[in-house]
Amino acid sequence: MRYEVHRFSTERLADFFAVHSTANEAGWCFCAAWWVPTWEGWGARSAEDNRSVRDRLCEAGQYDGYLIYVDGRPAGWCQAGPRDRLRKLCNQYNLEPSPETWAITCLLIPPEHRRSGLASRLLDGVLADLRSMVVRRVEAFPRRGDGLEAGDLWTGPEEIYRRAGFDVAREDSRRPILALDLEGPGKPTGGDR
Repeated sequence: MRYEVHRFSTERLADFFAVHSTANEAGWCFCAAWWVPTWEGWGARSAEDNRSVRDRLCEAGQYDGYLIYVDGRPAGWCQAGPRDRLRKLCNQYNLEPSPETWAITCLLIPPEHRRSGLASRLLDGVLADLRSMVVRRVEAFPRRGDGLEAGDLWTGPEEIYRRAGFDVAREDSRRPILALDLEGPGKPTGGDR
């Protein structure tokens, strides 16, 4: 199999929607969760509501993530970008402004590709690209707990971040903040950009 990780762009918009349409429990979000002001009413939002948010973001030039391809077909998504642009995230975690910090806020792998190492390949490709852009620091926000289901892991499983070198920046029994300093030599990655 051939794996490639590419930045989200206008040319990859159809691939973004293709990945989300096959993602079952999380596909209706269209990675709008952190862009809406609060969680109030989130469960009542429709796929059309969230797709409208995504359409407006793209019209404004906000292509905030990466797609992974398996043998040329879109197979996964990672939302990543400057952390401070997501006011809801910063408010929820009580984060001080940090313009040099980026955030990985979603890792979406459709069911047919789960438990295959694809999320780790996607994360490796994202980190390699962030290093090439001289991003200094990246944070992740996984959930912890017993009995978590696939839909609970939309911010990415903690173990893949830990394997990629992330450390705990703020401990929390349910929602830790993990961080990786990208300055200096990076680890070898498993995915192509």
